[in-house]
Amino acid sequence: MIRLAIFDCDGTLVDSGATIHKALTLALAAHGRVVPPPRAARRVIGLSLFEAMEHLVPDAPADELTAMAETYRRSFQGLRGAGQVEEPLFDGIAELIDALASDGWSLAVATGKSDRGLAHCLDRHGLAGRFVSLQTADRHPSKPHPAMALAAMAEAGASAANSVMIGDTGWDMGCARGAGIGAIGVGWGYHDAAELMAEGAHCVAQEPADVLRLACHWVERGA
Repeated sequence: MIRLAIFDCDGTLVDSGATIHKALTLALAAHGRVVPPPRAARRVIGLSLFEAMEHLVPDAPADELTAMAETYRRSFQGLRGAGQVEEPLFDGIAELIDALASDGWSLAVATGKSDRGLAHCLDRHGLAGRFVSLQTADRHPSKPHPAMALAAMAEAGASAANSVMIGDTGWDMGCARGAGIGAIGVGWGYHDAAELMAEGAHCVAQEPADVLRLACHWVERGA
């Protein structure tokens, strides 16, 4: 039996909120748009870029949203080139990954990041080889569409009954529910626990050390 834990990245594995807000500031200002405060910017983390811009600038036409998304990509790459990208692992994440792997879980990532952005992030933390499947916005519609989770399960050879999604946003919980898998919210990210439950979380881990127990409970519920 293959048990699969699918992680979101931003807000779940790494705390990238400050850098994302910095890149959004550069992108929106370049297009003459109002820059949201950090709290508002964190609300869209986890969405693909076009959808994030659509949430932040709902009156913008599609061509402007596309242009702003591309400006964001260039801004983020510029920050990375200048050594200004900060994406530290949340405390306890490295230990959680070790614990899941030691317990026999296969691991995957499903993220609104690009392939390039995810590769940079995982390489920096020495995690590139820990995941059997990496699903990004380059190849899938934005969460909460379940495509990323379904692709991760197919690549890992895991069933829905033995898979969980671990994420910090309502988009992640919607993705999990759409794929028919366990939806484990996390209490250290960018959406609060009440919102995660309202969006379909089966449970919320208050710290990384809680995740293994909750994931095991999900797959054992029907045993």
